[in-house]
Amino acid sequence: CCAGTKETAFISAVTAAGLVHSVTRSCSAGNVTECSCDVTLRHGGSASEGWHWGGCSDDVHYGMSFSRKFLDMPFKNITGKSGSGLVAMTLHNNEAGRQAVAKLMSVDCRCHGVSGSCAVKTCWKTMSSFEKVGRFLKDKYENSIQISDRLKKKLRRKEKSQRKIPIGKEDLLYVNKSPNYCVEDQKLGIPGTQGRECNRTSQGPEGCNLLCCGRGYNTHVVRHVERCECKFVWCCYVRCRRCETMTDVHTCK
Repeated sequence: CCAGTKETAFISAVTAAGLVHSVTRSCSAGNVTECSCDVTLRHGGSASEGWHWGGCSDDVHYGMSFSRKFLDMPFKNITGKSGSGLVAMTLHNNEAGRQAVAKLMSVDCRCHGVSGSCAVKTCWKTMSSFEKVGRFLKDKYENSIQISDRLKKKLRRKEKSQRKIPIGKEDLLYVNKSPNYCVEDQKLGIPGTQGRECNRTSQGPEGCNLLCCGRGYNTHVVRHVERCECKFVWCCYVRCRRCETMTDVHTCK
């Protein structure tokens, strides 16, 4: 379903980034025999500024190399080169996911000195949380770029008026516009949003305004019965009250 859309672009990027993140984290933890910490940073730093590289820096370069071999090689083997616009799009989005992990690397430091002073610091590079990487890629998804499916020398924007604007290596690209996910389409496997429970007060993706696609929503009251105010009685049983609550539930029309 829905090949070449911005949703598949996001999935490609997240998958590639997830592989980098997982493999790199395993390397740093010593769980993989082929890799460990990033040794290229050893003996570096600035003694005059009172810090040096140490600890275990995440070897993101190994993680990115592994991700390229695992995810990109099958596409390159199929076509021999970059091939069609869809293949080139996938390869670009895979790399965009990997670049996101590398871009969000940060430096952590530990202080050394008398009485907790920070006369000398040991620093190492570490990956950001995958949640932060995901938020970065979600933003790229929201601002993804449509490209032409006719691949010439390089990827180019669909809009002729924008073709002079360069495409960044961190941008997410798509070829085909997304289908209407609001309406059920059994051929494409799209369930639609009719009957979906939504949050009336939220402005996010779970909010009724967005999830119901402007169709409005129905409200009905749901009765919940549960045990409450339970107390231990000597000896030896638990006595509870029976509590009822009424909750408004909103579902898309």
